Amino acid sequence: MNLLIKNANVISFSNSFSGDIFIKDGIIEETGKNLNYDCECIDASGATVMPSFIDLHSHFRDPGFTYKEDIESGSQAAASGGYTCVNLMANTKPVCSDMKTVDYVLRKAEEVNLTDIFQTVSITRDFSGNDLSHLYDIDEKKVRIISDDGFGVDDDSVMEKALRIAKEKDFIISVHEEYSGKFKLDSRESEYRMTLRDIRLNSKIGARLHIAHVSTKEAMEYIIKAKDEGIQVTCEVTPHHLMMTDDTDYSLHPPFRKKTDVEFLKYSLKKGYIDAIATDHAPHSYEDKCKGARGISGIETAYAICYTVLVKSGLIDLCRLSELMSAKPAEMLGVKKGDIRKGYDADLIFVDNNLEYEINADDFKSRGKNTPLEGMSFYGKVLKTFKKGILIYGG
Repeated sequence: MNLLIKNANVISFSNSFSGDIFIKDGIIEETGKNLNYDCECIDASGATVMPSFIDLHSHFRDPGFTYKEDIESGSQAAASGGYTCVNLMANTKPVCSDMKTVDYVLRKAEEVNLTDIFQTVSITRDFSGNDLSHLYDIDEKKVRIISDDGFGVDDDSVMEKALRIAKEKDFIISVHEEYSGKFKLDSRESEYRMTLRDIRLNSKIGARLHIAHVSTKEAMEYIIKAKDEGIQVTCEVTPHHLMMTDDTDYSLHPPFRKKTDVEFLKYSLKKGYIDAIATDHAPHSYEDKCKGARGISGIETAYAICYTVLVKSGLIDLCRLSELMSAKPAEMLGVKKGDIRKGYDADLIFVDNNLEYEINADDFKSRGKNTPLEGMSFYGKVLKTFKKGILIYGG
């Protein structure tokens, strides 16, 4: 199937123009002005066309917790939010510590056929904190990232060995920086102390260390220093940690931080020290949220937050936002997405950045309606999402 998109205002990290996009067999074949092909044609007048988004950190809860989310509802939510590729965390039931669980998720993703899905494998078997033996059996052609997600790896020697295995197998090792309660550190100190520990360990190893959902000024300062010194490290922030502060009473992991933390994260993002924005989409049932379950159903609101807080405010431009949400995550996962140029997957979105709308969780495609944004207004609405040139969301 071929498709011609006409009169597009195209914005991507590397290639912004007004004109047309010709898609052949799901791949961008040509961009330019006044293109003419005998195929289906869509007029994009009035919309901004961008590369679809790629999420390095998301939870679809399948297997084991499908009452919160499953591959189908998560994929629908992703498409609604402008995402066509997601990397899912390992905190399922069973914990994803083997290729059997990976293959189950990938098989279901193929059946649903809405989003491209990568499945994370746990750093330690079943989040045990000490057993790394399963990592030697993981197929690095299918798995890009290993992570213990909501748990830090307390033991220095275990973490050092995990970094060495990650380097050997070319995994990204995505780390949740938080010591367990036995160390009697508050959440803030726990985050930045473990961040420093992991950077120091990796300074002599050079694995693809990735710091997940950075939330404190001190942790970010350590990352900046490491980057300036040439130590291998990347990091992500969430949309909600770039916006909301600890005066918001909402259960989250890591929690909302002080205004000074939020401002420093935004400063670091502007200066180019933050590599990606990842949603940490964490859907929960109403009952689980009432019992204190931590997290935000965030994949459908990520772009609106980022556009309003970062671009409309003048902090960064839309090209930089496209780098953070599309180009850099694509590069990290090794997929030919995240840009609009010849040879790339035709994973595209139409957005209306002038449209202001109110968040209503009842409209979410996700089963998780848990959000602190209910009733708040934002600019930047995803109108259509295309995967390989096929419309998967929007009329």
